[in-house]
Amino acid sequence: MYYSIDLRQRVVDFVRGGGSKSEASRRFKVSLWCVFDWLKRGDLRPQKVTRRHRKLDWEALRTHVQVYLDARLKERSEHFSDAYPCYLVCFAAHETDL
Repeated sequence: MYYSIDLRQRVVDFVRGGGSKSEASRRFKVSLWCVFDWLKRGDLRPQKVTRRHRKLDWEALRTHVQVYLDARLKERSEHFSDAYPCYLVCFAAHETDL
């Protein structure tokens, strides 16, 4: 959920002014996690979310799908050293629109 920079600043100012983190969470109706996160950040602007690093290389999966069109999920899983169960390969294929 996106919170305004003004709200974020008011929460930070409240805690730095002597209020507790849990009280700030209740008073401003934000999660305690947000309070902790905003306090440790220097810049309160929303951060753009990027795809996190995955154990399974999605580009390698995309290449494998293009080269071996008829391969089954189990064969794809075995190609990636059996370290990835079929459901993970299926999820990655779905997320990358393969």
